[in-house]
Amino acid sequence: MKMLSIEEELKNNAYPGRGIILGKTPDGKKAVAAYFIMGRSENSRNRIFVEDGEGIRTQAFDPSKLTDPSLIIYAPVRVLGNKTIVTNGDQTDTIYDGMDRQLTFEQSLRTREFEPDGPNYTPRISGIMHIENGTYNYAMSILKSNNGSPESCNRYTFAYENPAAGEGHFIHTYLCDGDPLPSFEGEPKLISVSDDMEEFTDLLWNSLNEDNKVSLFVRYIDIETGKYETKIVNKNH
Repeated sequence: MKMLSIEEELKNNAYPGRGIILGKTPDGKKAVAAYFIMGRSENSRNRIFVEDGEGIRTQAFDPSKLTDPSLIIYAPVRVLGNKTIVTNGDQTDTIYDGMDRQLTFEQSLRTREFEPDGPNYTPRISGIMHIENGTYNYAMSILKSNNGSPESCNRYTFAYENPAAGEGHFIHTYLCDGDPLPSFEGEPKLISVSDDMEEFTDLLWNSLNEDNKVSLFVRYIDIETGKYETKIVNKNH
């Protein structure tokens, strides 16, 4: 699979929607997670990321302008023991609760499907990172409508065992801007990640479309110790 430049992928797509990146630093020492949100409507753009325990949640930047919280207010990141869950909706809680009851990532998501926001039927994208005794694996999932038809839900899970140093995978909700918005296609894109968290955060934020970007979360986790560092960038501040 050809390694793509995340900078080019983002700069050449005005509206990938929401995106998840999981990977491993080139030195092999850190697990990398990133999640960004974008918005075209005032309601979607009126958001910030705030820390919430070991995870984060979205909240309205200006509560007086919040019209419909149902699909925009949620916890994108939660931590369950040695697992870090990253998603674009309240299925974070579904995965957390399922895995807490010993279900797998995939089994937990069987109760969910794409978002009920026709005609886009936004895909639910999710990621799980598992760090234990110096080993690191991750998986990504997308639940999407059948080519825009809500009659069928297509479910895909991609698991990366012992991921290679310097490699990451990027999955996002929309193929590109459009009306209705076309869903992401294919397997997660292979991209390179950086050892330097500040540099990687800046690269992502500066590559996202200026009008549509809303918030970015980046976390680097030490694979040996489990200790992590987090960066949050909000357009509204």
